[in-house]
Amino acid sequence: MPDQTRAIVTGHSRGLGAAIAAELLGRGARVLGLARKGNPALAAAHPGALTEVALDLGDPAALAGWLAGPGLRDFTRGAGTVLLVNNAGMVEPIGPAGTLDPAAIARAVALNVAAPMMLADALVAATSGAAERRVLHVSSGAARNAYPGWSVYCATKAALDHHARTVAEDRRPGLRIESLAPGVIDTDMQATIRATPEARFTMRAQFVGMKETGALASPGECARRLVDHLTGPRFGAASVTDLRDFG
Repeated sequence: MPDQTRAIVTGHSRGLGAAIAAELLGRGARVLGLARKGNPALAAAHPGALTEVALDLGDPAALAGWLAGPGLRDFTRGAGTVLLVNNAGMVEPIGPAGTLDPAAIARAVALNVAAPMMLADALVAATSGAAERRVLHVSSGAARNAYPGWSVYCATKAALDHHARTVAEDRRPGLRIESLAPGVIDTDMQATIRATPEARFTMRAQFVGMKETGALASPGECARRLVDHLTGPRFGAASVTDLRDFG
């Protein structure tokens, strides 16, 4: 990884986000983690290389307030390469149309769509001096396939796919953007899906089966392959991709 690489990772406190942050730190990048909670183990393992900001990314006003301050510009100042990994997201609310809580819908849209778009736009504005800017939205196969009970999750992930396609058309200098589905990973999100009553998610048994048969990818292995792609020459060649297609 080039010197003077700075990476922003959302949702770095657990799951895939924690694994991505750890992989980037292990390769010599400085990382800014944005999440409601910190990651003490990661901070202890990489003293001075991890900066953490406690921020509720599901609160657009809080995020806008932080973006209005100097934090992002200060972190990226002088960097030759700047990476943004929009990883934070939520699968809930789950259930058929007509059964969902309006506030839960609004929070999911804020976290899954508004936050990544706000961060991507702010990053481009703050890093005009960087030679290379790369934005990765962590998408999902749910963006490209309709699943019963997942109307909010499917729609929000599809929004990220189309955001990447459209920003790529802007052809901003030094900017590459991609919305990438990482596959099915053994994280807390999968536990939430398995705990959902079948009446709210009729495909629950399929996800229970993947856990029981060991079909779920580990966060660490997924993070390694994701960072390989993020920092490699093929990143951004296509705006919407699936990590499983890269072998």
